[in-house]
Amino acid sequence: MSIKPENIRIEDYIYDLPEDRIAKYPLDQRDSSQLLVFNKGKISRDLFSNLDKYADSNSTFVFNNTKVIQARLKFFKETGSKIEIFCLEPIDPSDYVLAFQQTERITWKCIIGNLKKWKDKNLKKLITIGNDKIELNASKRAQDGNAQIIEFTWNNNKFTFSEILENIGATPIPPYLNRESESIDKDRYQTVYSKLKGSVAAPTAGLHFTNSVFNKLRAKNIHIEEVTLHVGAGTFKPVNSKTIDAHEMHTEHFVVKKSTIENLLKSKKIVAVGTTSVRTIESLYWIGVKLIENKILYAHITQWEAYELPDLNRQEALKALLNYMHKNDMDEIDASTQIMIFPGYKYKLVDALITNFHQPKSTLLLLIAAFIGNDWKKVYDFALNKDFRFLSYGDSSILIPN
Repeated sequence: MSIKPENIRIEDYIYDLPEDRIAKYPLDQRDSSQLLVFNKGKISRDLFSNLDKYADSNSTFVFNNTKVIQARLKFFKETGSKIEIFCLEPIDPSDYVLAFQQTERITWKCIIGNLKKWKDKNLKKLITIGNDKIELNASKRAQDGNAQIIEFTWNNNKFTFSEILENIGATPIPPYLNRESESIDKDRYQTVYSKLKGSVAAPTAGLHFTNSVFNKLRAKNIHIEEVTLHVGAGTFKPVNSKTIDAHEMHTEHFVVKKSTIENLLKSKKIVAVGTTSVRTIESLYWIGVKLIENKILYAHITQWEAYELPDLNRQEALKALLNYMHKNDMDEIDASTQIMIFPGYKYKLVDALITNFHQPKSTLLLLIAAFIGNDWKKVYDFALNKDFRFLSYGDSSILIPN
């Protein structure tokens, strides 16, 4: 590995973020947020509604169409103690679509709030959906690191687990908002183009898009492509080690259609909307490289793999992936990635990036620093000095390095 993660010190990726600069609520209008424009080293300010001014005709925008689920479930013991169950990902069945379709029983990997108070085997919650009364039970089955494997059962097979979450679950807003979720979050902590349920955090770069912005982009003959990466709670995990070699990156699952990969192959300029889209399409490239190197056993990119595989032409990598899909009669690729993008990484598919402003000491800030180099400091200084709003409900930026 030519780039040594033990040489990347997290203290070099810290900046002062005052609490009052964190946007606690969304603006009334999605596309009225500020837009920082970093274009080949020059920085300026505009409104997000004018995003089309900075997009090249015939470029391809890639969006993550994942949908945030109402992942937080509150149970109360007879003593009054509150136990909160935060559903992270389905275990049995592990397929998201099948998991949400279950009508009697499902097992999830969960984080438990107030776990020390949960000493009984089962928790019960009586709920009402329409005219139907349902008893929902939660049982601990096993421990998985800091998480628990929880089995949910309910006594009315008219309702899917998806419907139960939608009716009684709460929106899993980020912990740094330091508030309970409210009714506004159910709509606004969700992109207007969200489709496939599975995320416990929103792909927040997409929160600014409106039908008006999409119409302006299409008027410039900009192509719209969608991928699906279900965002996990690990996205909020800071780097707590002194150097990044000791940080364990979280794994996220993604799905990309064959037609999308074909269009990426033809695209001269690819604009990723959000860091989750970056992680998805950069991982596609490395899966293609693994196929060329005959190293693929299953479609997964490990944390450091991108720094150990050879650099190839992006067309070569995508063609190898498409050939593999054609031979195996695949309409989409279902894969996972643990890729950690940090300074020194050379981007393979992403030419421009639309993203919000990220936390200090975060892997997302490292990803930005890898994309625009030390200019990330100028970008964040500009944003702080010009009263930009930060983090999930904050303002946006478009980064064009070359």
